[in-house]
Amino acid sequence: MMLNSKSIGQKIADARKKMNLSQAELAQQVLISPQAVGKWERGESMPDISTLNRLAEILGVDLNYFSDSFQAKSIETKTAGIFNPTVETEAIPKRQNFDWNWDMSRGNWADADFSGLKNIKEKFSSSNMKNCKFRESDLSGLILGRNNIEGCDFSSSNIRNSKIQFSNLLGNIFSQCSLIDAAFLKCNIEKCDFSGADFSGAEFLEVNFEKNVLLDSIWKFTSFKRSNISNCILSGLIEDAHFEQCSFYNEKFEEATLLNTFFKHNDRFKKVQFVNCKADKITYAFLKNNQANLDGVEIIG
Repeated sequence: MMLNSKSIGQKIADARKKMNLSQAELAQQVLISPQAVGKWERGESMPDISTLNRLAEILGVDLNYFSDSFQAKSIETKTAGIFNPTVETEAIPKRQNFDWNWDMSRGNWADADFSGLKNIKEKFSSSNMKNCKFRESDLSGLILGRNNIEGCDFSSSNIRNSKIQFSNLLGNIFSQCSLIDAAFLKCNIEKCDFSGADFSGAEFLEVNFEKNVLLDSIWKFTSFKRSNISNCILSGLIEDAHFEQCSFYNEKFEEATLLNTFFKHNDRFKKVQFVNCKADKITYAFLKNNQANLDGVEIIG
């Protein structure tokens, strides 16, 4: 969906008037000139997404208020400090878990706060995102292709059943995220924090997975195929996982319990370190067949 500068300008003007703010007073809070506000309201220019975020906070509206498809509704609100139950407005107390109606593909986004998003699907494909926030968002079913995502915070977000392909993920925070049944294809995933992330059922195909933090991550039915795995520490319970035709560089399994986990045709596996690890008999056999150094592995079961 395309953004309409005249529609957005009219909505800014309507919300500003309902708040009993002058153009100069609104400009002062947004840290811009009154002339810039005037241009917005006349549809001559349009604020960027970060400024729209700020305007939504000041005017007490949901970010989707600025979308053409947003449906107005009457709710109780405060205007100019006086309680007024009859004012028709789109104000809500918190901008959390709001539906995303705009197509943000092929854009460049920096320092924007998208926390609480849901239902964005393919609307960020082929875009560059840097230092943006997506905390506690419902991004399930997300499809990203050819994205560059750096320094973004996805903490505690639901990203299950997502498909991320041909993308660069560098220095992002995915702590406590659900990545259940996610699929990563031909991606570079580097220097990301996946502490406490759930990778159950996730698939990594032809991926570079390097220098990532994986403390307390969950690995069950997780699959790595034809991928490079380097400078990471895998720990905790690794169950029903699958590693096939992968290359391992400076890789370590530490305090890990490996159950029913499949290893086949992996490169440089003899250089993988195992520190205080346990494995069942079938997994131990796979490790041995991959020429692993098993000095740090205890057979259980």
